[in-house]
Amino acid sequence: MSESTTGTKRELARKAKDKPANLGSDILLTHYSHATDDHTYNDDPSQLSPAEKAYMLNAGVILDDLSQRSGTFIQKDQSPIHFSATQEGVEVMSVSEAFKRYNWIEDYWWNAVQVDADKYTAHLELNETDGYFIRVLPGVKTQFPVQACLYLGHTNVAQRVHNIVIAEEDSELHIITGCTTHPMAAGLHLGVSEFYIKRGAKITFTMIHNWAPEIEVRPRSAVIIEEDGVFLNNYVSMKPVGSMQMYPTAKCVGANAVARFNSVLVAPPGSKLDVGSRVILDAEGSRAEIISRTITTGGSIIARGDIQANVPEVKGHLECRGLILGNTGTIHAIPELVGRVAGVDLSHEAAVGKIAEEEVEYLMSRGLTRDEATAMIVRGFLKVDIEGLPPELEAELRRAIEESENELF
Repeated sequence: MSESTTGTKRELARKAKDKPANLGSDILLTHYSHATDDHTYNDDPSQLSPAEKAYMLNAGVILDDLSQRSGTFIQKDQSPIHFSATQEGVEVMSVSEAFKRYNWIEDYWWNAVQVDADKYTAHLELNETDGYFIRVLPGVKTQFPVQACLYLGHTNVAQRVHNIVIAEEDSELHIITGCTTHPMAAGLHLGVSEFYIKRGAKITFTMIHNWAPEIEVRPRSAVIIEEDGVFLNNYVSMKPVGSMQMYPTAKCVGANAVARFNSVLVAPPGSKLDVGSRVILDAEGSRAEIISRTITTGGSIIARGDIQANVPEVKGHLECRGLILGNTGTIHAIPELVGRVAGVDLSHEAAVGKIAEEEVEYLMSRGLTRDEATAMIVRGFLKVDIEGLPPELEAELRRAIEESENELF
């Protein structure tokens, strides 16, 4: 893979190999192993161990019955161990396989994400990296979601992933991706994801993260949306994680392009989350919406949001609401709106606080216990209405939230 990239990209990566991230805490890559044994490819993912399938199921990935999925991709540590597509017009494979089939893949490699963004992107370029390639052909609409799982199977491994997703003109692609791990002491996930949404196409991308208390997570993602394209991104992280640092950027480069980001975040004690979304409106009629719900039960959360309007006749709204449960934990909301020309319409709402005692008392007067009243308020707080979410993804999203809610109380 890396051998096929241009010398210019490789040189940029070499210069940036020690460049710290500009968000949150930095980590030392030398603390982790960067080489693991290759894992065996499996034509039938239902033959994976019951334990592995259970961990993946908790992240929304179903392996015993693929009839409700249009495609499946699984990567364990550095090795793609299964990829398949069940619908005509849908392609699912490893990026290493895609490079063998298509010489034009180079045009999409490090085109949305900068190779020299920081030392994490540089590390992925300078070391052999695989990941998933998902593409839907022009005019094709996925009947069921495509599912992808990025799985850490060894302790103290730095997993490397570079993903490419393409929705050709007038197509529609639904993806559910689960990131999870075998119970372990420590680990690192490094990932780059580049999305390309062509004219009139739509991608619905739902992520469910189910990591562990000492896993460090550093994704780097970007989206390019052409005329009349739509990107709907849903993100759920409600389980303990050592630290997470992500700030995906969507660029609306075509007229009437739309980007929506929805996130539900919970930070238990010891977890550090620095999570946000950015949308750049570069074409007239483009629109953006960023909505986040954050809860700390003792951990720390930095909730970022940034909408930049560079042309007239665009709209954007940013909403960040945080809830502090207990006496510890912090939430730092950072909403940013940037308008560079006249004729833009940008707005934001941000609020951080605790559960109002009068709300608890009202529900208790209706016969609920204090714990039941608190749980009901939290469930209502976490509910985010997502326009246009396919039923299958809505069900998986609701299931992930409901299962995690039980651990909050």
